[in-house]
Formats: sequence, structure tokens, C-alpha cells
Amino acid sequence: MLALQRVTWVARKAVELTPVALTVVGYTKGAAAQHIDITTVVAGLATTQENRVMDWQDDQHQDKIFGKCRHKSRLFNMADTFDMEGPGSVEDEAFLRAETLRDGKIESSFLNDDEHHVQTWATNVEGKGWQAEQVWGFEAVSGVRRYSRRVVIWNRGETVRARIVYDYKGPHQKP
Repeated sequence: MLALQRVTWVARKAVELTPVALTVVGYTKGAAAQHIDITTVVAGLATTQENRVMDWQDDQHQDKIFGKCRHKSRLFNMADTFDMEGPGSVEDEAFLRAETLRDGKIESSFLNDDEHHVQTWATNVEGKGWQAEQVWGFEAVSGVRRYSRRVVIWNRGETVRARIVYDYKGPHQKP
């Protein structure tokens, strides 16, 4: 997945061999759309910050791993019409909606279609050529409710699908 996004070998190995910790904070600013700010810490690499506004408007951010990116995000529920932003296939859309696993098997679903999920789309604007679409939600994994990100990445005719599953460690404790 990271190789398709042209992330360096050293950064890919660091992500592969060390734990990744997310701190997620959701809030609303005035009458504006909902915000979700995510701080990601990968041991051996610098901390990265993703600040997402759930308004489906283009925004940009600079990331130490992925470089300069353009992205947009929104909240939706599975009862809504889901329109993929990226160039993907029917199979990619079924995977993002958690209707199938990466191999196409139908042993998968988000836990509650009435809950809001996050759809986010991003592309690198520095010539790396990739686009990525994600849906964030909660799934039952081995009988346990887990936060997951379903990701489809496209680059130069190649497609990679991945499901990233996170352990919940409890509320963030401020130092």
C-alpha cells in the first residue's frame, strides 16, 4: 500500500515494524461542519497531523510521510447514496462500503448502517500520481468491535485495497 504511494523504503519499514498510535478528537466549530483531528505517532518517525473538516470541500495539508496532499472528507451513513470520488471499480466500492473483504468474500460489514461513517479522498499534488479513498467506521473483527479504515489506492493503473484495524486503548490522557 505505501509502496504504491511512493513512500520511501525506510518509512515503510518503520511503519511495518513499530506500533502506530492515533489520537482522534471530534468537535464542531460554531455553526460550521464537524471537524475530526487525528494525531498519528509512529515510533522512529515524526508525528503527523490530519485535520479533517466534514464538508466535502477541497483542502490541502503537508505530511511527512505522504508529502503535499489535496483531500476532502464528509460524514455519511450507509443508507445514503455512496459516491466514490476515485476512479475505482464496483469491487472497490463494495470493499469501501464493507460489503466484502479485500479478496471479495462477503464476510464483512460495518456494525451499524445508521451510524455516521467518514469518507475521505486524497491525492498527492507533488507528482507521485496516487489517489486514495477511505471509509472509516466500526466493524466486528473476531467478535470484537474495532475501529477500521478501509482504503483503496490507485496509481498508474494499479489498485491496492487494505483494511486497517485499530485497537482501542481508552480515552486520551492529557499530560
